[in-house]
Amino acid sequence: MSDVSDWWRTSIIDMEPGRIDIRGTPIQELIGAISFPGMIWLMLRGDAPTEAQARLFEAALVASVDHGPQAPSIAAARMAITCGVGLNNAMASAVNMLGDVHGGAGEQAVEMYHFVEAFDGPLPAALDAWTESHGKILPGFGHRFHTPSDPRSPRLMALVEEARQAGAVDGRYADLAQAIEAEISARKKRPLPMNIDGATAVIFAELGFAPPLARGIFCLSRSVGILAHAWEQQQQGGRNKGPTPPAYRWTYDG
Repeated sequence: MSDVSDWWRTSIIDMEPGRIDIRGTPIQELIGAISFPGMIWLMLRGDAPTEAQARLFEAALVASVDHGPQAPSIAAARMAITCGVGLNNAMASAVNMLGDVHGGAGEQAVEMYHFVEAFDGPLPAALDAWTESHGKILPGFGHRFHTPSDPRSPRLMALVEEARQAGAVDGRYADLAQAIEAEISARKKRPLPMNIDGATAVIFAELGFAPPLARGIFCLSRSVGILAHAWEQQQQGGRNKGPTPPAYRWTYDG
């Protein structure tokens, strides 16, 4: 092994003075010729999406950009700004909060779809096996804020159907997710519709992205909202703003 050239290995980029090739294509041939979602796809997958695939992928990115300052990651970005840090610091603080509970449901939903699809048995038994090993919460269904339904999900699922009609996806994960929705709604004896995480998970599964990339792509999407809120807070000003106004007190139980 060369003590320098073999230290890192990558098929993503090749570069020397005066030349930058991304996945084998000179960067100047990509600039102005490929969309930003298309560039994300190229970087992650090594090929270019079809027009229909790119449109569906972009829809998932657009749908997840923001969920208001009550979302922990957005709140963290705004609080960080009031502590005097820069936009990049605020964004890093926020993205670091996108974990298993806040930000991880899309990845978990893709994992669940793969698990159910591969399960040797009927759907109810597959869901029982999933909850036995992963807990009672089924990622991607129901929403504590948006009731009776998440307004983003029907639009995304309609776009998945359009992509199916265009031959961009085969629709099996869309059908599976809708079957899960019907099953758990019947069990709960009330509607428990797909939420944004379940719908974007359908898109990522249909497009062939591995489950961990569902979270990574969500981080890219939510970073747009994080940046917008951090910038807005910077324009508004404010110093050392915590999670609640100063007049509100916490519960002391010592």
